[in-house]
Amino acid sequence: MASSIAELIAERLDAMPAGERRAAQTLIANYPLIGLKTVADFSQQAGVSSPTILRFVARLGFHNYPEFQSALQDELAAQLQSPASRTLAPAASGGGKASPMLEATLDNLRETFRHVSDRQLTDIATKLSDRRGHMFLIGGRFTDPLARYMAAHMAIIRPNVFHLSGQESIWRDRLIDMGKHDVLLIFDIRRYQESLVRFAEKAHQRGVQIVLITDQWLSPIARFARHVIAGRTAMPSAWDSSASLFVIAETLIDAATRQLDTEGTRRIREMEELR
Repeated sequence: MASSIAELIAERLDAMPAGERRAAQTLIANYPLIGLKTVADFSQQAGVSSPTILRFVARLGFHNYPEFQSALQDELAAQLQSPASRTLAPAASGGGKASPMLEATLDNLRETFRHVSDRQLTDIATKLSDRRGHMFLIGGRFTDPLARYMAAHMAIIRPNVFHLSGQESIWRDRLIDMGKHDVLLIFDIRRYQESLVRFAEKAHQRGVQIVLITDQWLSPIARFARHVIAGRTAMPSAWDSSASLFVIAETLIDAATRQLDTEGTRRIREMEELR
């Protein structure tokens, strides 16, 4: 599978001059719809010139703006796919060969981490390790178990970690306890959960720093997020895979544990003594 435009941006953002970086950030915040508008509309919303938009598109590897828009249209179609519309891979043959599912999973992991920089992981881990604020985690229908898994680990190495579960009204009630020193980590993949988008917007309005772990097509929550990691999820199956998201979670848990170091070790030791 070819790289998504969001993945291309993550891969090349550090090399972009200021104008192209603004174009990239505007696209991510309005993904993918702003890119489907005219060059003039895109440039006006980004606050840059039309030639800057065309240079940005060329930096991503497209020969012209229509080719760029065609790629975005393909991604939008993929976003809207349901399990019933996806093509199934042929059953694995004998002879000890790896199944298409295994090969696709390994490819997803390779491609995910090819587009995630060490700097990005370090910046997120630093925020997750900041004990001055609270950390809240939540996910969608299929990804909330990842949020619960990550919360269980983070609660061992730092205080004030909360997994948000139950009905949406319960999440909204927790907003009263959220502010600018807090972080909200959200897992959301296609077909994106509207209740999570509403919740993220309200948290953003309260100054909460949002970390989004999503798929290569980007949840609409990206427009509110301080940090976005896009994991590969597409499979030769009726179902998307969360394997890459799980490894992202474990990578962030490890990075945060290393950053907390002495404090995390002390908490782990004290917890063991209390058992």
